[in-house]
Amino acid sequence: MMKRSLLCALLLAVTAVPAGAANLVKTYSYFSIGGSTLEDIEKQLSKHGPQVKSTGSRHPGATQMAFTTRISYARQAGSCRIADAAVTVKVKVILPEWRRPRKADPDVKLFWDTLSADIKRHEERHVEIAKNYGRELENALKATYPRADCGTAKAKAAEITAAILARHDRAQVQFDRVESVNFESRILRLMRYRIQRIESGQLPPPA
Repeated sequence: MMKRSLLCALLLAVTAVPAGAANLVKTYSYFSIGGSTLEDIEKQLSKHGPQVKSTGSRHPGATQMAFTTRISYARQAGSCRIADAAVTVKVKVILPEWRRPRKADPDVKLFWDTLSADIKRHEERHVEIAKNYGRELENALKATYPRADCGTAKAKAAEITAAILARHDRAQVQFDRVESVNFESRILRLMRYRIQRIESGQLPPPA
């Protein structure tokens, strides 16, 4: 199961910012694992993988996320509207690196190549989900109509933000749930596909 921590922070600022689509700031970090067997690798991932606060356990990979929203308001006679809104989604993707022993079995290397690629794909999908909701949030804020005063406009912005980020969190949890159910069959299918590509010369054998 590859669950991740969803660290969604919101900053509301009355600041003029350039218009544009939701911005994504992405960084990567890696943790090292050793081992020469599948059992060793599993133990190493459980021992050194990133710890998720919501579960208290460690996982093969993780994506930490923060949403930053900057909003500017424009006062007019008897009303206040959102003049502009810019959402930045900042993510940190945490992935494993295997220190391959020289005598590691080729089958273990094949499994690791398959597993590590799937972990990265999984985390990148979390990033994509976050960016999509960031874009939705930005568009929703820009589409709001004028309110009686800026206090009411700010309250509406906070309401919209809370609703969309709540849906974002549910989407991330649902994605993890589906991925967990299909994990074993997906890995076996990916391994068969990788073997076929190696046998056909499309991929080099595990180094």
